[in-house]
Amino acid sequence: MLPARYRMTRSTEFSTTVSKGVRSAQPDLVVHMANDADDPTGPRIGLVVSKAVGNAVVRHRVSRRLRHSVYPMLDQLQPGHRLVIRALPGAGAASSARLTHELSEALRRARPRVGASA
Repeated sequence: MLPARYRMTRSTEFSTTVSKGVRSAQPDLVVHMANDADDPTGPRIGLVVSKAVGNAVVRHRVSRRLRHSVYPMLDQLQPGHRLVIRALPGAGAASSARLTHELSEALRRARPRVGASA
């Protein structure tokens, strides 16, 4: 489970990260990553799982899987990193292992492009 201190809660955090962050796409998800050096309170993670993914049961399952997948990766992120994970429609049918692999690959590709402090 992802502790509350690592979760994005304000829409401004989401929109800033998506608009100014680096985008890394995978078949079942898209990762937007930005570095906010002014707020080094720890990495912050946000999830976007739209109705295109499936009904409420499927969306919550995908959200739980993504939160579970990103938790062990927190040590790879810097305190100022902001990360928005957007699930694509295929994520509803994807296995946990596949989502974890795609998330890991997206982070690996996005981290070097975020900035010098990444």
